[in-house]
Amino acid sequence: MPRGGLQRGQDKESFCFKEIPTGTFFRMDRPLQGRESFRRCCSYSTLKSWLPVLSWLPEYKLRYLQMDLLAGITVGLTTVPQALAYAEVAGLPVQYGLYSAFMGGFIYTLLGTSKDVTLGPTAIMSLLCFSVVGGQPHRAVLLSLLCGVIQAAMALLRLGFLLDFISYPVIKGFTCAAAVTIGFGQVKNILGIQDVPHQFFLEVYFTFHNIPEARVGDVVLGLVCLALLIGLMFMKSHPGTDDGSVYSRFASKLVWAVATMRNALVVVAATLMAYSWDAYGHQVFTITGHTTQGLPPFSPPPTSDTTSNGTIVSFKEIVEDFGGGLAVIPLMGLLESIAIAKAFASQNNYRIDANQELLAIGVTNIMGSFVSAYPVTGSFGRTAVNSQTGVCTPAGGIITSVIVLLSLAFLMPAFYYIPKASLAAVIICAVAPMVDYRVVIKMWRIHRLDLLPFVVTFLLSFWQVQYGIMGGIAVSGALLLYTMARPKIKVSDHGALVMELSSGLSFPAVEHLSHIIHTQALQIFPPRSVVLDCHHVSIIDYTVISELRDLLRQFSLRNVKLMFSGLQLSILKILLEADLQGFRYTNSVEEALLQMESVSLLSD
Repeated sequence: MPRGGLQRGQDKESFCFKEIPTGTFFRMDRPLQGRESFRRCCSYSTLKSWLPVLSWLPEYKLRYLQMDLLAGITVGLTTVPQALAYAEVAGLPVQYGLYSAFMGGFIYTLLGTSKDVTLGPTAIMSLLCFSVVGGQPHRAVLLSLLCGVIQAAMALLRLGFLLDFISYPVIKGFTCAAAVTIGFGQVKNILGIQDVPHQFFLEVYFTFHNIPEARVGDVVLGLVCLALLIGLMFMKSHPGTDDGSVYSRFASKLVWAVATMRNALVVVAATLMAYSWDAYGHQVFTITGHTTQGLPPFSPPPTSDTTSNGTIVSFKEIVEDFGGGLAVIPLMGLLESIAIAKAFASQNNYRIDANQELLAIGVTNIMGSFVSAYPVTGSFGRTAVNSQTGVCTPAGGIITSVIVLLSLAFLMPAFYYIPKASLAAVIICAVAPMVDYRVVIKMWRIHRLDLLPFVVTFLLSFWQVQYGIMGGIAVSGALLLYTMARPKIKVSDHGALVMELSSGLSFPAVEHLSHIIHTQALQIFPPRSVVLDCHHVSIIDYTVISELRDLLRQFSLRNVKLMFSGLQLSILKILLEADLQGFRYTNSVEEALLQMESVSLLSD
């Protein structure tokens, strides 16, 4: 894939990034000799392809800085409360959410190709992390390193195409199930219930079973926070009419700013309320409690672990415990981030480089593991805020990261008083839009078979998230293989049978084609001649050649003809090189039918 840089456009809405050529990406299989090869590999254009910051930084303007500052601050005020809340989803101390939220802004500024994307903890990655490490901080950090290595390796080996095998129904089934799991998992915090198991079905049972133990303060605060967040979201999505006056414009901007920063405002208000009650000696709410103050140390992630009874768990044993999570988490992280990047690139009229995005995410997770981060990916909600605020370059992420670092350095004592009910309200409002029931209706109308991988993924994800994704991929793969093995073959009678192949002809499909030819042409009396219309066929393999050789022999023994029409040049070349006895071809079906008719008249 050619790599593209980003430059300033002309229109006001998307004046920051447009795709421009920044040199040629040279494939490893293209032979380059000696000094010319070295010069090209070390050229400035090649360097820009690996460091996209060099494409936009020389053109950076003061007005870009103003917009990036505004966007960075706005996203930062959204990131801090969300990071604290998502750490709860991952089963980790809340400071680990902030540890995971700042590295992405610095790395993505250097390596990212989208001006809008923000990397950090998300609800889905937090749930996946919890399902693999079970809330153990050291293992979560090591998981980040291993995921980053896998993602960076995929980028360097250009294996991004593997993501194409995860179908849309699988993604939607997983995200819907994840939203239900995450959302219901916060109900216990809204109710103030303790000691509820994390396994989904047990969680549902014990949450309802323990409702009589709910704390009134947590319930009231949680419901108030939910009402405020929903009300502010509604105000943002349904702005009032603008009559053009200064007052109206100011009111609209104020409402937008308050609604955009709703998470931070609600959490701050709830924290002040909890602190006030605590100052008077009343612990009305369940609060976050002790948090580690200050910036995390920069050190390599631990490669071993120690259990509560002093047993040392080796690196190999930890990796074995991760199991399929080491495949699922990197792939889902890449898929989520690239989907977000493509969506906003299309919306704002620029293009991204998918493999460069893989590299950016991989390096972020690798470097994040040195500051005690767990795996991160692109956040749709924060990316939307970034884009709507008018960010011009990825430099806005630096401002966001600085706000997170300042919070770690100076605000950690205040986080002690954050009520868990307020964080639960933030999480529920963040994941609720992910439950997209309309997609089920659309799949039913368009292609009902797609509901099968959707349902399998959705249901299995409640058991184990990894099993849901793997099960959905397996079902999608089986449907894909079935389609390849049973291509549609249109049969029509024009004196001779004309069989039109609707897709490529590869070894899984050749037995199906042979069966149809035998049952409809060779095993009847009298046998029928056949014209194979191959204008859709673009691939062919040795197994197909072997079967066609046998079919031509069977047609010859029965004194009828098998002719090929509409062959593409590449397929024709392969068939000619195969030296098939009795092989005949024409440019069109009509020509083949005329030849068969003339041969029939001559034989009569």
